[in-house]
Amino acid sequence: MNRAITHRAAVLGSPIGHSRSPLLHNTGYRAAGLEHWSYGRFECIAEQLPELIGALDNSYRGFSVTMPAKFAALDFATERTDRAERIGSANTLVRIGEGVHAGWRADNTDVDGVFGALAELDVSASLMGAHATVIGGGGTARPVLWALASLGVAQVTVVNRTDRSEELAPLVEAHGGRCTFVNYEAALRDLAEQSAVLVSTVPSAAIQDHVQDLAHTSVFDVIYEPWPTPLVTQTQRNGHKAVGGHVMLANQAYGQFEQFTGVPAPREAMWQALINDLH
Repeated sequence: MNRAITHRAAVLGSPIGHSRSPLLHNTGYRAAGLEHWSYGRFECIAEQLPELIGALDNSYRGFSVTMPAKFAALDFATERTDRAERIGSANTLVRIGEGVHAGWRADNTDVDGVFGALAELDVSASLMGAHATVIGGGGTARPVLWALASLGVAQVTVVNRTDRSEELAPLVEAHGGRCTFVNYEAALRDLAEQSAVLVSTVPSAAIQDHVQDLAHTSVFDVIYEPWPTPLVTQTQRNGHKAVGGHVMLANQAYGQFEQFTGVPAPREAMWQALINDLH
């Protein structure tokens, strides 16, 4: 017998057709026995977010938010977690209160995704006082920098075409670390070899001419499609560990699932669904 859907969540962003969040969350609902829950998707740019959410009924308990709406999600929220506030963007909105007192709490579970990827690399415990390298200075770099600094990294070098120190360095400095910027003309192989971990937050095409230099330490590449990326392949050929963005995707979804439903995420079922879909 079909159950009436009384609780909903969805992913917001643009483009959104490729998102695997519905697969992850709906698999989780089935595995957890949450028959009254359903998860969908909405095409949404930043300017549309307030109106779109405002037009939806109270059955919507939470939203996963992707670019380009993560900054708008933070602005829209009536309450913010400390990490979302400090990172300056939100990928999670959770309904708080009901009726006229209802509002939305913003969080950034991308940090959980980064923690999960670093744990998979088995480098988390070795980052205290270490040096790390981050490729790219866009939106994904924010939770990466925050996570690395919170794990005690002493220095982060950001490789980017432009110096965004004023915007991004405070994410590291808030935890007592130091953040420097270099461009792609720097000695990238030396930089990689001196790093406990290298995190690439840019599309594979952006670093295709630098893969040989970058693949000389443990690597977390946030890209997961197409998989494996050239950086991951070369890193593994060089005898180093490497993980992809699917690890981050799953781990950030677990936290969202739990905030939306109040139920522990059935991680194994969600992970297996994602892996099966990617292959």
